[in-house]
Amino acid sequence: MDKEDILFGTKEWAPHNFNFMKGCSNDCTYCYAKEMAIRFKRKTADSWKNEEAVSLEGKSFGKRNGRIMIPSSHDITPGNIDLAMDVISRLLKSGNELLVVTKPNLACIERLVDELLQYRAKIQFRFTIGSSSTTTLKLWEPGASGFPERLDALKYAYGKGYETTISAEPLLDEKLDDLYEKVSPFVTGSIWVGKMNFPDRRVKMNATSGIVPNHVKALIAAQCDEKIIAIWEKYKNNPKVEWKESIKKVLAKHVEI
Repeated sequence: MDKEDILFGTKEWAPHNFNFMKGCSNDCTYCYAKEMAIRFKRKTADSWKNEEAVSLEGKSFGKRNGRIMIPSSHDITPGNIDLAMDVISRLLKSGNELLVVTKPNLACIERLVDELLQYRAKIQFRFTIGSSSTTTLKLWEPGASGFPERLDALKYAYGKGYETTISAEPLLDEKLDDLYEKVSPFVTGSIWVGKMNFPDRRVKMNATSGIVPNHVKALIAAQCDEKIIAIWEKYKNNPKVEWKESIKKVLAKHVEI
């Protein structure tokens, strides 16, 4: 596996993306978009959680060549669900295929699922669940839902016949087996596994308290090359498991594929 051939970030999943908010109430400490907003002084570590709608004037909702990932720099939350429904509906009416990526809030997912049934064949959900522990999720993603709610949202979309996938990127602990066991029965597609990217730098930039950085060293140790290769060895022949670029880069250094 050649490092130079590995796609990075959202391009692994879709050639296009669409966003409609600045800021995100999930307030994830490892968030790339939050880091960029702070770096370029569009937001502060404290103000990132305050969601602001962006202007959609002049934005194209036309048919694109390839799937659209929505959103990629924020989430679909109770505070923006009305706007999310409008944007998603307009993109679907133009014939687009959507990859809806979210740390799922159950009420939001119920509305999306119920109101977009006629477009079900054009929608794939990708629910971000990096741990089966709500305590762990809340440590890194303080404003997002806990594990039981995310699992209920997954079950709801699955039960309504939608295509369901999981993003375990970043994987937030060493308990992938437990997460896989709980979510896999309700996944029609892939479970993507990835490391936390640049944890030292991002958490230092993004965190609003001194608590989370104390856990960074432990997570880095849990995602050392040796342990990542052990995960890969266990799941490499599992057709449901896909590897994000952070894992592929480790494999490129150590494994002949």
